[in-house]
Amino acid sequence: MSNPVLALSAVRRTFLQGRDALEVLKGCDLVIHPGEIVALVGPSGAGKSTLLQIAGLLEKPDGGVVCIVGEDCTALGDDRLTAMRRDHLGFVYQYHHLLAEFSALENIAIPQIIAGRGKAEARGRAAKMLDALGLAARADHRPARLSGGEQQRVAIGRALANGPSLLLADEPTGNLDPDTAGTVFDMLLTLARDAGLAALIATHNPDLAARMDRTVRLEDGHLVAV
Repeated sequence: MSNPVLALSAVRRTFLQGRDALEVLKGCDLVIHPGEIVALVGPSGAGKSTLLQIAGLLEKPDGGVVCIVGEDCTALGDDRLTAMRRDHLGFVYQYHHLLAEFSALENIAIPQIIAGRGKAEARGRAAKMLDALGLAARADHRPARLSGGEQQRVAIGRALANGPSLLLADEPTGNLDPDTAGTVFDMLLTLARDAGLAALIATHNPDLAARMDRTVRLEDGHLVAV
């Protein structure tokens, strides 16, 4: 079997609430291989977003080990963490967080330019991504002129723009109506599978979870297979 893209080992995270300590993650273990799409479920407040933040190197755990593409990231400095996020990770959130002053095409091209691609190449790749997302005709539209589903499709394109090894998504269709959510999720799954990505996708929707390769549940600070 191929080496894991994401490996979490005994990951712990505690938050202070006044004088009280709230242990959200109590020793989470998870391994995801290339091409594997995993659903993350659990009750609200269980810590799913915290787990995704730690897996995405945006938050440090209080204990345990986080490995991305075989590299132990637990003690990396800020510069190396930034490089790992840029080179290996793609993020999709419940709200699209697009740059309002830029077009759909520019929103997908900018991360590529930041990563070092030339402007012409980045725009060309962004145009191909928009075409794959069914948004070629919307390339010059700013977010305010796009529907909610279209905005989230652009956000997916932005997350995949640099060819990440791991896609992390936090309720990526949570703000959309059921029909639009289904369409957007279809595109997300298709693009992730076509690219052979590993993915960890948090969702409250059991129908969406059932379409992924397997499901893990976060409850009482632990991850368990469903």
